[in-house]
Amino acid sequence: MFEGQPKGLFALALSNTGERFGYYTMLAVFTLFLMENFGWSQAVAGTWYAVFLALVYFLPLVGGFVADKIGFGRCVTTGIIVMFLGYLLLSIPAGNGPLAVGIMAVALLMVCVGTSLFKGNLQVMVGNLYDAPELQNKRDSAFSIFYMAINIGALFAPTAAVEIMRYVESEWGVSHADAYHYAFGVACLSLVLSIIIYYAFHNTFKHADYNSKTPEAAAAHHEPELTPSETKDRVVALCLVFAVVIFFWMAFHQNGSTLTFFAKEYTATEATGLTSMLFSVWNLVAVIFIVYALFSLFQSKTGKGKAISTVVILAALAFLGYNYSSLPASTPLDAPIFQQFNPSFVVMLTPVSMAIFAALARKGKEPSAPRKIGLGMLVAACGFVIMMLCSMGIGAGDRVSPNWLVSTYLVLTFAELLLSPMGISFVSKVAPPKMKGTMMGGWFVATAVGNLLVSIPSLLWGNVPLVVVWGVLVVLCLLSALFIFSIMKRLEKVC
Repeated sequence: MFEGQPKGLFALALSNTGERFGYYTMLAVFTLFLMENFGWSQAVAGTWYAVFLALVYFLPLVGGFVADKIGFGRCVTTGIIVMFLGYLLLSIPAGNGPLAVGIMAVALLMVCVGTSLFKGNLQVMVGNLYDAPELQNKRDSAFSIFYMAINIGALFAPTAAVEIMRYVESEWGVSHADAYHYAFGVACLSLVLSIIIYYAFHNTFKHADYNSKTPEAAAAHHEPELTPSETKDRVVALCLVFAVVIFFWMAFHQNGSTLTFFAKEYTATEATGLTSMLFSVWNLVAVIFIVYALFSLFQSKTGKGKAISTVVILAALAFLGYNYSSLPASTPLDAPIFQQFNPSFVVMLTPVSMAIFAALARKGKEPSAPRKIGLGMLVAACGFVIMMLCSMGIGAGDRVSPNWLVSTYLVLTFAELLLSPMGISFVSKVAPPKMKGTMMGGWFVATAVGNLLVSIPSLLWGNVPLVVVWGVLVVLCLLSALFIFSIMKRLEKVC
C-alpha cells in the first residue's frame, strides 16, 4: 500500500490532515450553531450551510487559475494564512445580532478564499509527483492514501467539537450558544500544525511545485505536448465527469444538513451494548489498527513483522474487550457525533478497496476511473434507500435505532471511495499540462454546484414526508449513474 510511494506524498497528505481536522471540527456543529445561536430554522441554516459549501468548492477554480500563473506553493501558503484569520474571527463570541451575522459572513468568506488557494493546489502538487513514467501506475493508489489522510483529520473532528463544548460548558460555565465558538477555535490550532508540517518537509515535494508554461518545462516533467483536438477531448471529458459528480456531492453532503437533522429529531438519544461501542472514537481507532495490522500480518515478509502485527491485533482486541466490559448502562448521543463515521470508515476501508483493485489489476480487470465513478453513484443510491426504509411510517416524536444512520454512512463511504479519490486522480491524469490548476478547480466547481443543491432537501424538510426527501436523492444518483455509463467509451478514450 505504502511501498514505493515518494516521501513528498506523505508530507503533503499530513499537511492536508491538519487543515481538514479544523475544517470538519467547524463543519460538524455549523448548522446546529446557526439554529442555536441565531434561532434560525432548518431551512435557513441549511441554506447558509449549502452556500458556504458551494463557495468553499467554487472558488478553487479561481485559486487554480491563479496558481497556474504564479505557482502552487505560493497559493498554498497564502491560503493557510487567510483560513487561519477566518477561523479566528469565527471563534469570537459576538452575540446574535446583525453585527454577529456580519462578522460570521466575513469569517466564512475568508475560509472560502483560503481554501480556494490551499486545497486544489495541494492536490495538483500530489499529482505532479507522479508525472514521471516510473510512478504513473501508482497515481490512483497515491490519491487513495492522500484521501485517507484527509479523513484521519475528519475522524477526530466531531469528537473534538463535542468534547471541547462539553468541557467549557461544565468547567467554565460557558453558555451552550457561546460554546460553539471554542469548537471553531480548534480549527485555528490545527492550521498552525498544518503549516509546520508543510514547511518542515518542503524539500520532499518542492520539485512538484512547477508550472507548465513552456515546452521546456513540460519536457522536463515528462508532460506531452497536446494538439488542440486532444486538448479539447480532454477538457470535454472532464466536464462530463464534473456534470455527474455534482449530484454525488449534493447527496453526500447531506451529512451536515438533513442527515444531521434526522439524527437530532428522529434518532434515539442513547445507545446501549455493542451499539454504544461505535460512538467512542477510540474504539473506532482500535478497529482501524486491527484492519491495518491484519494487512501487515498477511503481507509481511519477515517473522518480526508478523509478530509485531499480531501484538497490535491482540492489544487492540484487549482494549475493545476492556471497554465493552466497562460500558455504562447507556451512552448519550449528540447529533454531530454521527459525522465521525464517514471518515473512520474511509480510513478503515481504504486498504480494503486498494487490495481489491490491486487484485483486479493483476488479472487485467480493474475498472477505469470513470467506471468507478459510475459504480459510486449506484452505491450512493443504495445508501439513501436505507434512509427510505427507516423513514417509512415514522412520525413526530418517533425515534429509530442509530444503526440506521451508521449503516447509511457505511454505504455512502463505499460510494465515496469509488468516486472521490478516483475522480481527483482522473483529473490530475487527464488535465492538459498547462491547465492543471484550472481543471482541478473545475472539479471543485462541480463539487460547489452540488453543495449549493444540498439546500434542496433542507427546503423539503418538514414540508413533505421523509421518504420523499430521501427518494429525490435516490433518483438523482440513479440518473447520474445512467448518464455516465452512457458516455463511458468517450471517457475511457482519454484515460
